[in-house]
Amino acid sequence: MDKVKHKILIIDDDEFLLDMYAVKFKEEGFEVEVALGGKEALDKIKEGVCPEVVLLDVVMPGMDGFELLGVIRKESFIPASKIIILSNLGQKEHLDKGKSLGAADYIVKAYFTPSEVVKKVNTVLGISH
Repeated sequence: MDKVKHKILIIDDDEFLLDMYAVKFKEEGFEVEVALGGKEALDKIKEGVCPEVVLLDVVMPGMDGFELLGVIRKESFIPASKIIILSNLGQKEHLDKGKSLGAADYIVKAYFTPSEVVKKVNTVLGISH
């Protein structure tokens, strides 16, 4: 029997990072959607993309990650999705802001390899390997 594929939406304005994380999550059996920035992510969500988990960068041009998270939560677009912030902003106020906006977790990019990010996502989803 096939394993259920978990669906992840990765949002970042850095194409290199998007590709790197997309490849890593696909290798781990995830169904991957990517969005280059907040506006593209919001459009995809409005079009019906409903991931179980969202990896969200904060520093992006136009609509930043905190703003996008606020809109997603306020409008209840994907209420069941777990949103994990993946950012280089590691100060306590950023972590607190992410949590207060409803993020399930906050990962500081500099401290985690892509493999560790996958493990963290699996933990948030309650998947053990």
